Amino acid sequence: MPDSRPQPPPRPPSSPGPVPVDPAPLLLCGARLTDGRTVDVRLGGGRIEAVGTAGSLAVDGTRACGTQVDLTGYLLLPAPAEPHAHADTALSADDDGPVSYDPRDVQRRATEAALLQLGHGATALRAHVRVGDVAGLGALTAVLRAERSLRGLAGLTTVAVPRLLTGVAGADGLAVLRDAVKMGASVVGGCPDLDPDPTGYVEAVLEVASEHGCPVDLHTDAADPARLARFAAMAGGLRQGVALGPCGGLARLPAEPAARTADRLAAAGVTVVCLPQGGCGTVDRRGTAPVRLLRSAGVRVAAGSGALRDVSNPVGRGDPLEAAYLLASRHGLSAEDAYAAVSASARAALGLPEVRVEAGFPAELLAVRGDGLSGALSLGYSRVVVHGGRVVARTSAVREYRGSAALSAEVEPGLPRQGRGSA
Repeated sequence: MPDSRPQPPPRPPSSPGPVPVDPAPLLLCGARLTDGRTVDVRLGGGRIEAVGTAGSLAVDGTRACGTQVDLTGYLLLPAPAEPHAHADTALSADDDGPVSYDPRDVQRRATEAALLQLGHGATALRAHVRVGDVAGLGALTAVLRAERSLRGLAGLTTVAVPRLLTGVAGADGLAVLRDAVKMGASVVGGCPDLDPDPTGYVEAVLEVASEHGCPVDLHTDAADPARLARFAAMAGGLRQGVALGPCGGLARLPAEPAARTADRLAAAGVTVVCLPQGGCGTVDRRGTAPVRLLRSAGVRVAAGSGALRDVSNPVGRGDPLEAAYLLASRHGLSAEDAYAAVSASARAALGLPEVRVEAGFPAELLAVRGDGLSGALSLGYSRVVVHGGRVVARTSAVREYRGSAALSAEVEPGLPRQGRGSA
């Protein structure tokens, strides 16, 4: 019998957008590292070729240096990644009426949101996209087009998020989820808390993930420790990796069941993606997961942005440095651990290779004006973003103090400021 279901639109050619070219060599001069050293960093072929003391790589007879970027006064870091964005609803808070799922509107918003987050430093992003119901497959098609248009600037991957997957109503959702993966969604996800049968929902997601070799990224408030323990046990064997977020309900549990649940998540190898900047529309309740408890149990904890100026958080910034700042200021993490949650842990959650400011590692870097990591999280307005060995975004902030007799020539030079750098 012919299949009467609406078929997904044909998958576009694999590379209709701009094809990234091998970037010319790039020399980052005079950057400060978190260990206090001031160095030059040479990039080539999308990787870090060499790291040397300041001035040591400017003249090198064995390698053409290419373009030089002066990073004097900047702290050089591995670039952050965004493990939990909502590209289909981003930047819709000021729209009149319901969110538009017209593919043209979704593509425009998704592209603008990704560029905004790239400017903050996130060179890799994972976007959750609704499939089925009112969105159909049109929103996913639009975000996949945005993904292709951003090649060479940022890496954007998509998570297919169906509403229901169990019972009679869930049959269509399951079919749409399979179609979404065939179209190009690289991760399967959703929110089991919203399905009448949460365990059945997770079973369905894991089945599709196993069929297609995809990672899993699920929304849950994690307020029910027994249910979360079942999820962890079911997902623990998936080789491609499993992430759960935002798990704010864990912070509302008594200490003992929360600790037991954290131990089970660690044993299953599940990553928890918390959202310290606010929630997202898929999970009704807000709150940040107990990051210190989870980390002490051995759970990998990454931090994402969640809603970016949509109805769930009309003032969401999508800034990984703000997420790290909140983890340090509100949740007691050191600046180093807080930044790791938006960089090393976030990249690991996305299945990306590790980045260090050392020879041989990917040239995915963020330079922030400031002397140390704590200052960068507090006042890091000026930024230079490197993706694939190329400078792809710059933000320059200038702060001036004028018009006060108190700011004499003797006092003014010592005032803190965001300066205008040559980078």
